[in-house]
Amino acid sequence: MTVIVLLVATAAFRLLGVLGVGRFGTWRVSAAHGLAVMLVMTASAHFVPAGVTFMPNHADMAAMVPPFVPFPALMVYLTGVLELAGAVGLVLEGTRRAAGICLALLFVVLLPANVYAAVAETTLASPLWQRIPEQVLYIAAALWGGFSGPSGRRRAAVSGSSSRRR
Repeated sequence: MTVIVLLVATAAFRLLGVLGVGRFGTWRVSAAHGLAVMLVMTASAHFVPAGVTFMPNHADMAAMVPPFVPFPALMVYLTGVLELAGAVGLVLEGTRRAAGICLALLFVVLLPANVYAAVAETTLASPLWQRIPEQVLYIAAALWGGFSGPSGRRRAAVSGSSSRRR
């Protein structure tokens, strides 16, 4: 489901770019925004109270945390906050690169929980053969989308050169 959200949101943003919305003029920027939409959706599950059955909830997410990780309930809240921060970072051009790198690292750190969930067959578990390629896709999307737009050095060089011309 999350892969579908990522792909559909990315395509929708790119379509807006084709229709003239300059912000979504490239696939990379559209992917960054598509990943942000996906992250808002996945992060929301981190805060849904136990007992809600129509969507993943905090208890389901805590069950995915491997036994060697301390304070599983707190870790679920923390990762939800990090996903939301990453989503905000992706939509802001000035923080997009840092957000992409940090999200890629977060996805790497979360991989053991996803492997544990698949092996332990928790409520939210997808098969391991599916889970690993999904994580690789999210890492790739974070890095590819995160590196859209000018870098800090390039921006400084551009603004420095324009001030010298005056």
